[in-house]
Formats: sequence, C-alpha cells, structure tokens
Amino acid sequence: MRRSNSLQRLLILGLSGPIVALNFWLLYSIFHYFERAITVLAIAAILAFLLNYPVQFFERARITRTQAVLLVLLTTVALCVIIGVTVVPVAISQTTQFLNGIPGWLEAGQKNLLRFDLWAKAHHLPLALTGLSSQINTRIAGSVQLLAGQAVGFALGTLNGLLDLVLVVVLAFYMLLYGASVWRGLINLLPPHIGIPLSVSLHLNFQNFFISQLLLGLFMIVTLTPIFIFFNVTFPLLFALLIGMGELIPFVGATLGISLVTLLVLIQSWRLALLVAAASVVMQQIKDNLVAPRLMSNFIGLNPIWIFIALLMGAEIAGFLGVVVAVPIAGTIKGTIEAIQMSKQGQGR
Repeated sequence: MRRSNSLQRLLILGLSGPIVALNFWLLYSIFHYFERAITVLAIAAILAFLLNYPVQFFERARITRTQAVLLVLLTTVALCVIIGVTVVPVAISQTTQFLNGIPGWLEAGQKNLLRFDLWAKAHHLPLALTGLSSQINTRIAGSVQLLAGQAVGFALGTLNGLLDLVLVVVLAFYMLLYGASVWRGLINLLPPHIGIPLSVSLHLNFQNFFISQLLLGLFMIVTLTPIFIFFNVTFPLLFALLIGMGELIPFVGATLGISLVTLLVLIQSWRLALLVAAASVVMQQIKDNLVAPRLMSNFIGLNPIWIFIALLMGAEIAGFLGVVVAVPIAGTIKGTIEAIQMSKQGQGR
C-alpha cells in the first residue's frame, strides 16, 4: 500500500513539470496573439484600480457613482493635459537633445578612456582600454542609424498610441462603473474558500502596490530634479524621470535607474557622476527607510528570490508590462494560498 502511494506521488510530481511548462507556453502564446488587446485591458484595469480610491471618496460625499466617476476622470484628464503642456515638452526636448548628443558623448567617452589608458600605462597597470575605445568609435555611426530608424518607428506608432490611449480611458470609465459587478460574477464562479481570499488579495496587492509605487516614483522625480539642476546636470528632468520610472519595477528598478544615469553622466565627468550617484542614493535611502514603510505597510511582502523569479518570468512572457505586473500577481497568488491554508487550519481545529 505504501509502495503504491509513493508511486502515485512520483507519478504526480513527474507529470506536474510538463503540465506547468505547457501552461506557461500556452499563456505565452495567447499573450502574443492578443498582445495589443491584453495590454490595453491591463493598463485600463490598473488605471481603474488607481482611480477607484478618489471615486470612493466622492461617493462618501453623497455623490452617485456615475457622477463620481465622471468627476474623477475629468479631473485626471485635466491633470494629464496640464502635465502634457508643462512637463512633457521639456522631457521631449531633453530627450531629443540627449539622442542627438549621443555621438558626441561617445566621442567624449572615447577620449576619457584614452586618457585613462595612458595614465594606466604610465603607472604600469595591467589595463588595455585601446580596444574598447576603438569599439566605441565604430559604434557611433551605428548608434546614429539606429536612433534614426527608431524615430521613424515612433512617428508611425504615434497614431496607434493615441487610439490606444482613448481606448484605455473609455475602458477605465466602464470598469469603474460596472467592473465591480463583473468581478463579483467571476468570483462567484469559484468556491467561496478560494474566491474571497483571491478578491481580498488582489485588491491589496494591485491597488495598494501601484499607488505606493507611483507615489514613490513621484517622490524621486520631485526631489532629484532640483538637485540635478543645482549640480548643473545636462538633462536634469530626463534623468530624474528615468530614476522615478524605475520605481515601477519593484526591488531593483530604482537601483537600475540610478546606475544607468550614473553611467551616462560618467561619460561627461566622473566628479559629476559621483555627485549624482551620491545624491540619488541618499534620496533612495530616505525613500526606502522613511517614505516606503508608511506607504507599503499593508502590502504582502515577498521573498527577494521570488521577486526576481517573478520579474524574469513577467519579462519573458509580456515584456515591460509583465515586469510591472509580475510582483502584484505573485503577491496575489501568495496571499490567496496563505489565506486558504489558514482557513483550512482553522477548520481542522
């Protein structure tokens, strides 16, 4: 009897691997077949999650749900227009100047490497940077051609982007109005011991997670922009946006953003790069130790190993969108499983 049970367990474990792999392959294929539709739906759902807080606030003021949704959407659109008129032109201008200045930056980096190579040889250090310098020189022309091709692709995709933006706003409007009833209908299809924990965990992980990450990213942008302006960084708003947008990738995003900005500034000046890195790290520590604990106190934490696994799997399946939603999905799964286990333990007692 024991031998048959052990064989059954081995058989289940042996079949579970191919089944899981098949499910991931199926998920990957479905996403890439409906990539645009899934992306629009996911962004609209995230926007609806974020706007549900102010909608609920206005509902408490004895305003109907429809009126609250219209008021919040109009306010959001007005804020986006204000940002589009004030911040976006500056960001686009700095981005254009940065892209146009890449060949010059590469040439400056080449000269700095040559100087460092001469200094290393003078001090008898075993470094050979001449080859690296020549590689940078050969890539200047290729980078210019690549940027030109990307500019053409961006111009062609602008119309599709505007159409997708309209679809996102319309879908978010209907999700705010009717999403709760649709979600309750889907949850009712599941057993109560699964549906209720899933609904609670999804709300906790998605809504609280994205609100927290956006506020943390905004904190980094608002604090670093004046600091970079004070340090006379060439593109202060663009570099602050890179670091702030990195907050959308949890655990590693801000560090990657700081590292990228530091490397870009290092091409111009190592002293300025040290100042930028030091200021960014200080603000990151303030954010991690003072701001983040208050915003994410109710967020279900994950082991860093599982965070990395979730990020890698999300990037492989859905690219940047998968990276953004990987951690809240993993947190939702973890919270649901823990709630089911606790309910079973309570029933066993």
